[in-house]
Amino acid sequence: MEFDDVLPRANGSNDDAKVPDSFFLKKHEKARLIEAETALQASREWAQATLNSIGDAVVTTDLACRITYLNCVAEKLTGWSSSDAMGKPLAEVLILVNGQTLKTAANPAERAMQENRTVGLAMDSVLIRKNGSQLAIEDSAAPIRDRDGFIRGAVIVFHDACHSPLQLSKLAYQAQHDALTGLPNRVLLEERLSRAIGLAKRHQHQVALIYLDLDAFKPINDSLGHSVGDSLLQAVADRLSECVRDTDTVCRQGGDEFVVLLNEIEKPQDAASIAEKILAALAAPFRIGSHELRITTSIGISLYPDHGINARTLLNNADTAMYYAKGSGCNHYQLFRADMNALKEQRRDIEFQLDRALKEKTFFLDFQPRIDIANGLVCGAEALVRWRNPMLGLMQPSAFLPVAEARGLIGPIGHWVLFEVCRQLQAWREEGMEIVPVAVNISAMELQDKSLPSYIAQILAQTGLDAHFLELEVAESSLVYHENDVSITTLTALRHLGIRIAIDDFGTGTASLKRLKCFPLETINIAPCFMHDMLDSPENISFIEALIHFGQKLSLRVIAKGVETQTQLDRLVMLGCDGAQGFLFSKPLSVQDFTMLLGYGQSSYRLHP
Repeated sequence: MEFDDVLPRANGSNDDAKVPDSFFLKKHEKARLIEAETALQASREWAQATLNSIGDAVVTTDLACRITYLNCVAEKLTGWSSSDAMGKPLAEVLILVNGQTLKTAANPAERAMQENRTVGLAMDSVLIRKNGSQLAIEDSAAPIRDRDGFIRGAVIVFHDACHSPLQLSKLAYQAQHDALTGLPNRVLLEERLSRAIGLAKRHQHQVALIYLDLDAFKPINDSLGHSVGDSLLQAVADRLSECVRDTDTVCRQGGDEFVVLLNEIEKPQDAASIAEKILAALAAPFRIGSHELRITTSIGISLYPDHGINARTLLNNADTAMYYAKGSGCNHYQLFRADMNALKEQRRDIEFQLDRALKEKTFFLDFQPRIDIANGLVCGAEALVRWRNPMLGLMQPSAFLPVAEARGLIGPIGHWVLFEVCRQLQAWREEGMEIVPVAVNISAMELQDKSLPSYIAQILAQTGLDAHFLELEVAESSLVYHENDVSITTLTALRHLGIRIAIDDFGTGTASLKRLKCFPLETINIAPCFMHDMLDSPENISFIEALIHFGQKLSLRVIAKGVETQTQLDRLVMLGCDGAQGFLFSKPLSVQDFTMLLGYGQSSYRLHP
């Protein structure tokens, strides 16, 4: 039978030759299938066009977290083409790290499937692109379910976080605020200061800048660690904010420097009152964890329009006044004066010359004798570093040592003094002279150097000096740390070498009795300021007597410094003080003059009229 025989005739005359119903059924199903496939393809193309037209990147995975799809935005952001990424592990294509730590972040697709919910990307998520560059991203991941509700994979949707309103707001805040304290930074300060100057000019009032530097922060930060230091800075920021009005600005300028902008004041005394309030607030102890810390502050003040008519000039002049305050002693404030600029220039010259002095070793030592009150004999001396500046001549230590400390040069200068004292003492001894112990001041910064004991041991070995002829003096104001800090360990190690340990300027610091008993002390030196005031009232004499008895009850030798009159000495004899030092006996002597003194066999001083 021919195939044509089963087809219907054109005129329909052959009724017996009918096509089976199944033939038309199959043809209809095939047409429907083709139509469905066409519709599905159109739907897929529409879905893909839709996904490619949105601004977010879309990545899908299967249950094994292998890539099944990337839209064009995902290709652009990741650097992977869809064909290259297909079938690869998600972690290979979408490499996510924490922007702060750069540690690998959790896989969002795995989390979404495991927890069967939409999850956000971790904060500060950064995408490592195929070329190695980094891109901050944000958004979410969700599980993909079939019609029966079973999870078949995951979809991750993300975008470039740099351009999101939230991120832009966050970046703007970060650009204008200090990350540690949350205070405005120098960028925002200059903006607000310029605005305050404009308002002050229109309304004819004054603006004040208060520039602060924490005097003892670096030793605390070095000895107790940056965590304690950071917490202390945050506590300082809180106290400063409590000292000013809501309309004022407290800024962290950097490091341990802060600036307070007083937007509107009527007279300079208004700024001075705030400065005094700040000094009192920061002088109170800070409780940081198990540590009780004390700091002092140096403050400089500049005013608009008296000290400048623009933001930069006012900042520079407040900074200059702050350095002047620091040079005048800790915990003071100074109002800017025009002549302070000359001081700032001089300070720069000193910094430059100090560098040269260290390299060329142009420092020298003077020695001021100490007298045993019981017999009038020289019982020791204090070594005092001197410097003849090529431009300014002979300078007092108070003029150049604070500059050296700010420049980080106090350690090298201290090392030179230690070596020179030991060398000179041994040289005198080898000449046959009867030498006496010589005291050297150690700064708080040097005291935090864990290598100091080994360094001094090397000096003693190199010079051949017996350790008990060297005494190290530590200012009481330096002892502001917790009992378990580096200073106790360092001083204990030095005492084990046989070196004498003394507390200098005793009575002026903040060390507690509990604190003092932790130190391996042999001597306490009463501060000169008590000698100056001792005859002003009976109470002053009683206070000195208490200091003497306190030291002697602890079996410590007590030396009174700054003795200038016979009347002062007579009273010290009555009070039973062990030793004395001051202009009454001798001014600081050169090496040559002190050599002559030793040559006389520890000359005796006349202690009574």
